[in-house]
Amino acid sequence: MDTGWTHTTVLLNEAVDALFTDPDVADPSLASTQTYVDATFGRGGHSRLILSRLAAQGRLIAYDKDPQAVREAASITDTRFSIRHQGFAHLAELPAASVAGVLLDLGISSPQIDDPSRGFSFRFEGPLDMRMDSTRGMSVAQWLQTADVDKIVEVIRDYGEERFAGSIAKAIVARRQERGPISTTTELAELVADAVKTREPGQNPATRTFQAFRIFINAELEELQQALVASLEVLQPGGRLVVISFHSLEDRIVKQFIAGHSRDAYDRRNPFAPPKIMRLKSLHRIKPGEREIAANPRARSAIMRVAQRSSA
Repeated sequence: MDTGWTHTTVLLNEAVDALFTDPDVADPSLASTQTYVDATFGRGGHSRLILSRLAAQGRLIAYDKDPQAVREAASITDTRFSIRHQGFAHLAELPAASVAGVLLDLGISSPQIDDPSRGFSFRFEGPLDMRMDSTRGMSVAQWLQTADVDKIVEVIRDYGEERFAGSIAKAIVARRQERGPISTTTELAELVADAVKTREPGQNPATRTFQAFRIFINAELEELQQALVASLEVLQPGGRLVVISFHSLEDRIVKQFIAGHSRDAYDRRNPFAPPKIMRLKSLHRIKPGEREIAANPRARSAIMRVAQRSSA
């Protein structure tokens, strides 16, 4: 358990309200009997509120790659709830049209950020890990032991939108050749600070590089794309897709996916062919209010998009 670290769920009520198609479902007498998915359990804020709105016949399936999150989920003894130690791309394994709502909260949790042993933050000394699932896969430190300059540049540029990607990548490889590979968060943060001479006011020079390495090592954008496609298949007609993103790369993927499935598509090469029918209806774009941001500054970059599965 994550004793000493707490997590405040972003857009808690807004996300769960959006997940249910019936606006009166909060009324216990009208509780939902459907199956829902919390595809990123985290520390369970959304899951617990969803459970409070389910009837006895309702079900909630949660996913999380983080072993600590799975251990936290074990504290929920509700028989309507189950947790799967998997990434949300595994949504595709659910039966088609079996789910009334899918929630994806793409942010990393505060306990993950604040636990130095996880290696997510440049604010704390810790191993340069950054894996969401610490039981498998390669850490950032292990990857940087052999990655060449071109690949490091590509990752920092594409996933961090960092204009100094070249300088940072060259500094990482030079450091590896001279003194051995980087193994801690502070080593990386200091190296980036030396390589980046200017930065936006109030932003640590290492912010974009840490984001880039975390996204890359966990294949976050690829998994998001897979999960969005899977959600379209598992949602029943009228089911809701709710996605909370925290940076522009994620939000762009979600926005384009919803837009791409929110209109009839015609094949220009075959103008007489019937169009592919719209499969989603875009409903809402919601951001945290001033009060939530003041109480939880980590909410300031969140954007929630809501779409509904069409009957086609």
